[in-house]
Amino acid sequence: KDPQQTLNEFWDSLITKKPGKVTTIFPPSLYANLLPPRHKPGASKGKNAAESYEAAAEECRNKVQRIVRECERTNEKFTDPDFDIEGDFGTGNCLKGLLSYYDEDSGGSGGDSGPSSSGPVSLSRLRQCLSTLNDSGILSSPTVSLDLDLLSKYLNDGDGSSRESRGPGSVHRVDWIYENPSFVVDGYSSSDVRQGGSGDCWWIAAVATLCSLEKLMDKVCVVRNEECGVYGFVFHRDGEWISTVIDDNLYLLYDDFDTYGDTYDASGEKERKYKKNHQTGSDALYFAKCADPNETWLPLLEKAYAKVHGDYKAISGGISGEAVEDMTGGVTTNIMTNKILSKERLWKELLNVNKQFIFAASSPSLGPDNEARRGLALSHAYSVLKAVEEEDEDGKKVRLVLIRNPWGRRTWNGVGEWNGPWSDGSKEWTPYWMNKLNHRFGDDGEFWMSYDDLRSKFDMLDRTRLFDREWTVVQQWTSVNVAWVTGYLNTKFLVEIKTAGPTVFVLSQV
Repeated sequence: KDPQQTLNEFWDSLITKKPGKVTTIFPPSLYANLLPPRHKPGASKGKNAAESYEAAAEECRNKVQRIVRECERTNEKFTDPDFDIEGDFGTGNCLKGLLSYYDEDSGGSGGDSGPSSSGPVSLSRLRQCLSTLNDSGILSSPTVSLDLDLLSKYLNDGDGSSRESRGPGSVHRVDWIYENPSFVVDGYSSSDVRQGGSGDCWWIAAVATLCSLEKLMDKVCVVRNEECGVYGFVFHRDGEWISTVIDDNLYLLYDDFDTYGDTYDASGEKERKYKKNHQTGSDALYFAKCADPNETWLPLLEKAYAKVHGDYKAISGGISGEAVEDMTGGVTTNIMTNKILSKERLWKELLNVNKQFIFAASSPSLGPDNEARRGLALSHAYSVLKAVEEEDEDGKKVRLVLIRNPWGRRTWNGVGEWNGPWSDGSKEWTPYWMNKLNHRFGDDGEFWMSYDDLRSKFDMLDRTRLFDREWTVVQQWTSVNVAWVTGYLNTKFLVEIKTAGPTVFVLSQV
């Protein structure tokens, strides 16, 4: 055969009139045992909404028990081979993922909406740009005039954001970082949570909301052995609850004392002071942290959440409703505040917050989160903790909503909390209302605002419906082979409901 005929026969053997999956070009023996079994067509049976969770929680407990037995046998703390941030520290795969090597380095500041041309830049980026200009030779002279006012505006303010832009400085275990570590101190509370160097305000806002729901966090944080350094969690993914385990290594903001060379310190006093000031307690962590200096549950939960998504970069930016779904198994609806049909119906749902529904609010995407409107950070997610309807001194009803910023405090220029009516220090806070709502002013991330201002200052609400044992879940996944020229896909689902009641339909992609 001539070469062209051989090529034609080769391609003819691969090209068919009925396209198949990409795996059809490989020998079946390579992937037969890796792919899940094909779903047989037919009816799917319903099961209790809690059944999948209980199976995942039991699996999680068994995993931790096996790990603890192995740790005791080898007399060694647990190291997670699937998400080893200590062994991976040089490559950063747990931080950014494999695709990060193909992305242009933007030197982000850890905000939720990513770096912006109008936002601050780090000293390292400025130094690199100036060095590039000088080396290129396009300047007539190495001496140039600078606008110092403009320069100061674009530089970081020295509060740690410049250091955060470099990434974590070191990795250590919980018992090395904390003086008296405790997984939970006085229970889970929304006032515990503080956002760190990742843009996961959407997830932090969801966690803060869930903390106000009794025993819900205990369902997520299932089991742990602090001596062995192993922690088990469950999350809801693709219609099922899944379990995951992590070790207790965490990223720290500062480098180790001797990272850049040997320093003469005969007594060790310099190193002890350095560790005490820069690498001890919650404030030493690079990512999320608890307000209490010895509480550990939040950074460990965030690490587990990053692991199930692949890396920390994968959870930088998102929607709070999705995070609530991942930790409750609920279903989220996005409500655009300018499209609300019945304000009374929404208010009744808000009054029932954390019981039947969980709410989060998103500020307008008019700029990066270091900019604000009336104190509210832009492109930012907030928790909705409580809604109340109370009478004032004259008997007039007032509708108020308690909101929380996942940062846990304002920035240096006051960005983060609402500064309009009912904000801390506003004229609406009479002694009557201070006692009525048991409110105290403080830079704690929490603030009140009226129901009308909630609808006008936030452009979207995430409403997540929770499901308890009274609900039945029926699901079926399918895959469709799509030809190059698509037409009508003859795939149908037939749903038969035999008992009257509320029904929720969800269309989802893996």
